Amino acid sequence: MKTEMTTPTGGFRGAGDGVFAQRLSSTRRGARLARLLAVQQMRDWGLADTAAAELVVAELAANAVTHGRVPGRDFEVRLVLGAPGDHLRIEVSDTRAERLPEPASRHLERLHEHGYGLPLVEALAAAWGVKERSVGKTVWATVPTR
Repeated sequence: MKTEMTTPTGGFRGAGDGVFAQRLSSTRRGARLARLLAVQQMRDWGLADTAAAELVVAELAANAVTHGRVPGRDFEVRLVLGAPGDHLRIEVSDTRAERLPEPASRHLERLHEHGYGLPLVEALAAAWGVKERSVGKTVWATVPTR
């Protein structure tokens, strides 16, 4: 896991040029909708194999509504298509800064308590991490698209 303090797109394309962002309710339905909207956006961008990115969006959105939920506050999913289209940055932001995800290696012996979400993200992403926001945090992952 890497913690970073950069701009929201971290050196990726600018807004409106390969960027998708949507705020959703912090509910299971919101998490499901995040995955469905992300899949549709990836198809609109012409990405062929989106299975890994779809799973990463689903896991990060599920974590946001399960562990990062603050009643009455939304979460945001953001997709940023990398410059030559060889990677996709997935960002899921919630408003709960004090509950940071741990690297999967720290809790492998407790998978029965915490599930397989972050180990799955670690396995599918080229990199992932957490960055601070003025309110809450953003968990991000970079997934190859080729």
